[in-house]
Amino acid sequence: MITSPLASETSSFPTDEESRKFERIRTKIHENSDEASFYVANEIADLIRQRQKSGKKVVLGLATGSTPTKVYEYLVKFHKEEGLSFKNVITFNLDEYFPMQPDSIHSYVRFMEEHLFDHIDIRKENIHIPDGSLEKEDVRDYCQAYEQKILKAGGIDIQVLGIGRTGHIGFNEPGSSLVSKTRLVRLDRVTKLDAASDFFGLENVPARAITMGVGTILSAKRIILMAWGEGKSEVIKKAVEGPIKESVPATFLQHHQNCDFIVDEAAASALTRVSTPWLVSECQWNDTLIKKAAIWLSGKLDKAILKLTNEDYNEYGMGNLIAEIGSAEHINLIVFNQLQRTITGWPGGKPNADDSKRPERKDPYPKTSLIFSPHPDDDVISMGGTLLRLVDQGHEVHVAYQTSGNIAVFDDEVIRFLDFARDLQKDDKVLQKQVLEVRDFLDKKTPGQVDSPLIQQLKGLIRKGEALAACRYCGVAEENAHFQNLPFYETGTVKKKPYSEADIQQTYDLLQKIKPHQIFAAGDLSDPHGTHRVCLNIIYRALDRLVKEKASWIKDCYVWLYRGAWQEWDIADMEMTIPIGPADMQRKKNAIFKHQSQKDSAMFPGNDQREFWQRAEQRNKETAKKYNALGMAEYEAMEGFVRYHFM
Repeated sequence: MITSPLASETSSFPTDEESRKFERIRTKIHENSDEASFYVANEIADLIRQRQKSGKKVVLGLATGSTPTKVYEYLVKFHKEEGLSFKNVITFNLDEYFPMQPDSIHSYVRFMEEHLFDHIDIRKENIHIPDGSLEKEDVRDYCQAYEQKILKAGGIDIQVLGIGRTGHIGFNEPGSSLVSKTRLVRLDRVTKLDAASDFFGLENVPARAITMGVGTILSAKRIILMAWGEGKSEVIKKAVEGPIKESVPATFLQHHQNCDFIVDEAAASALTRVSTPWLVSECQWNDTLIKKAAIWLSGKLDKAILKLTNEDYNEYGMGNLIAEIGSAEHINLIVFNQLQRTITGWPGGKPNADDSKRPERKDPYPKTSLIFSPHPDDDVISMGGTLLRLVDQGHEVHVAYQTSGNIAVFDDEVIRFLDFARDLQKDDKVLQKQVLEVRDFLDKKTPGQVDSPLIQQLKGLIRKGEALAACRYCGVAEENAHFQNLPFYETGTVKKKPYSEADIQQTYDLLQKIKPHQIFAAGDLSDPHGTHRVCLNIIYRALDRLVKEKASWIKDCYVWLYRGAWQEWDIADMEMTIPIGPADMQRKKNAIFKHQSQKDSAMFPGNDQREFWQRAEQRNKETAKKYNALGMAEYEAMEGFVRYHFM
């Protein structure tokens, strides 16, 4: 069961005391990034207030990127609503791209101004950010001077860090020295790939950066490293539990006596105390943990579930489970039945059948199904096989495309469509003029420059047309395709606005209009740009309102969360799996192919360079292989879902 990321319950994971035999850095797990960011912002604010009382300054080392933005948002809130002053604060930023002009939309100067400095009362002379506009021959002296300024200020009191997929801190890439100081560095290819979407293409990402060194970071009196999301889970495990080595620079933080890792549950998911708590201490066993443990043991030993023995469980720290349940055979049968019951070829419920052990109800039939798709292609990429099955089985399927997806369209696609329209309507002088204006704008456009409103509209229409083509192919009525174009997304840049009441109200109105029996929504929270996470939160808020208002239909509605574009659910979490045969797998790919602007090369591929249809096919087939390895029937592919219980 997945709980809302907006909740604030206490984590159920083992404490640090219980997990010291694996963790080499103090690690505090929060339920979600919002809660964790509030925790960090409060620590910073408390130190600022303490120093103000004694007339002393505070020196902060600050990071950029998506990780600390919520911390800065809370600090701004503390300033505006609680009167927190920053007049006694001196800041030193970790890094800056090189070369980089301070007024560039990509510069960290602009980032810090937009997220923090323009909204608080910090003195301009107390702000220090590496200068990316220097001549190369001046960089060495500048870096030495930067180090001296830190020393003159009394050293950094709290250093805030994020972490890259390579384990880099600041821009200290694999191979960085433990004693390195502020310097010019060359960026790792993985780091450049992760930044490519912000620069609208890998070719636009600077090859170098100025960064504080590992030695500079370690000289801070207090270090707080933050990480959010499943995408950071593996590198967090390496940094927290792995040996110290130059290939993972974050492991150097194990040397520091006052360093904490502050992570959300998703980023902590690979830590031993979370992924395999039975290896840390004796567990309080429940059905969910038993299922997780048996599946893990099956994979560890490459044995089907029903072949696991008492000795297998005892050898891997689960002797107390055997003692509680009685035998491996009994445990195996429980888990085998749990897994088997998740498999259904009827995602809308099978009519006239015993549904007591099926994930979906048989009644009513047919159902009204509403699929929320954050981008115009997430529906077919992530659950295209299930969508086709729902249509084939006679359910009324609606698709709500939450955002226009306009920033993911290449400029050349706009020119291609306009040239077609121009040749078709040669006598339309207004159109001819618009074509010239658009081509002139695009000819002069610089990387990352915001498109004009007309071009944003055209790109949105391109994606709308592709989504409608996919709906027609899948058998979804065109009038059942709802293009929400939620306001939070419409900035023309990768950076989006916070979602607002307008986004929630629009979603609420659609739900009230359709009154679905089942909702499918994207739980793919590793989306590197955060759109999936925002879209899901908007749905949760709308559902919360409907529950409070006691809407008549909401109590009979099931909500299923899908994944697939960026990650897949763990087998232990899946509560409904839909088998996909070879023919339906090809139909699913054909539906994805309708999104021609995303074909061959997507604008924002993230850290996976494959096309989306390739990712989807591989993940669906991998899920089927895992089920087969556990002793289930062998299928071509499978799509997995987790139920969200909102009542």
